[in-house]
Amino acid sequence: MKIIIAGAGAVGTHLARLLSNDNMNVVLMDEDVEKLVRLNSTLDIMTLPKPPSSIEALKDAGVKDADLFIAVTPNESENLTCASLAKQLGAKKTVARVDNYEYMKSENRKLFTQSGIDSLIYPELLAAKDIAASARYSWVRQLWEFDEGDLVMLSVKMHDSTPLYDKEIRNENNMLVGRTLKEIGITYGHHFHVVAIRRGTETVVPYGEEKILPRDLVFFMTTREGIDQIRHLSGKDSYPHVKHGVIIGGGKLSVRTDWALPEDLTLKIIEPSHDRCLQLGGLTRSRTLIINGEGYDMDVLADEGFNNLEAFIALSNNDEENILACVAARRKGVRKTIAQVENLGYFDMATDLDVGTIINKKMIAASHIYQMLLKSDVDNVKMLSFADADVAEFVVKPNSKVTKKPIMELDIPYGVNLGGMIRDGKSMLIGGKTQIQAGDKVVAFCIGNTLKKLDKLFK
Repeated sequence: MKIIIAGAGAVGTHLARLLSNDNMNVVLMDEDVEKLVRLNSTLDIMTLPKPPSSIEALKDAGVKDADLFIAVTPNESENLTCASLAKQLGAKKTVARVDNYEYMKSENRKLFTQSGIDSLIYPELLAAKDIAASARYSWVRQLWEFDEGDLVMLSVKMHDSTPLYDKEIRNENNMLVGRTLKEIGITYGHHFHVVAIRRGTETVVPYGEEKILPRDLVFFMTTREGIDQIRHLSGKDSYPHVKHGVIIGGGKLSVRTDWALPEDLTLKIIEPSHDRCLQLGGLTRSRTLIINGEGYDMDVLADEGFNNLEAFIALSNNDEENILACVAARRKGVRKTIAQVENLGYFDMATDLDVGTIINKKMIAASHIYQMLLKSDVDNVKMLSFADADVAEFVVKPNSKVTKKPIMELDIPYGVNLGGMIRDGKSMLIGGKTQIQAGDKVVAFCIGNTLKKLDKLFK
């Protein structure tokens, strides 16, 4: 498969690295020669130091043979132009990054399709939706909703004050720590599945005799009805509902997050630039209070009331400040912390420092684009760099291999857990005896590089 990427910025570079690891034929275009020289020494890709909006440059890149053209330069107009040109010059599929919310409205979709642009991507909007979903529950690290929230995958950090993990000695508040997954299934029924466990720097494939240990980050698949049970069993009953939140930084992502968060959540945005504060007043919702100040000043935050704060969201352009601010907020008793971390090298540090939810725009954008490369029908893909895993929602085609036998008889790749599915509008969990049917939507947790292997069962 041939893929042309226009723009060697954060998103384009991340995509190039990801796709080169999958042995794709990748061409990366950018006018910045120095950027391309640095990437040439580390990635197995072809680079072209020419403007992607040039017709001749697109022809030189071999656009007529491109299976996918991805325009992710910092310039929205250039993205729309070169994606449209690429389609007219022969690219099979095109996607363009935009920064205008108006372009994402369904009533405007046809305008871009007619221009030769198959898909639009707005990373800030996608990231804001992820932030809003995770911010709803102070005890959840990460949350992904399917079928409008009737089917849910969430991750929870296990805490236990007891130093021993034996089943006779465990924290009475956490009924999962120290038990095997088999015990948990027998004792608490089948309202949820454990689909993976992140332990230290390793993601563990769960099996019946695996024990949940303190400090594990456990990934659950459940229906809407099972969320409260997971909260109770995990010892998180004392965690408050999120009613008050603060966002540090007044950038585009903060504005989109303001609109994505529930209307009944009282929100403050702290921004150091006075001019930007004036702009934010006209961009945010009426219930949001804009404060001119340094968001990492603990005195400023104390004045705003740590005691009345359930969610702390750090969205500045400085990864280190975001991480450290979340650490400080946790020490002040704030249960829910969310940090924007764009440097993938900081993920382990943020996890070790117990930052709750990590948001990375380029990974979110890459997830959205990556689903276009799969041969089967995939509605949604989430790449979890901190867990070395992918979460994918497959739409089952007639006569696909996955419909031929019950789950327990299928050759499911090691590292894959089919957690739940939606059939005729009803969400349910998947067991060994489940027979998948055409039209089902199946949510899979894929550890390591197993998503492409699973793709073969659904195509």
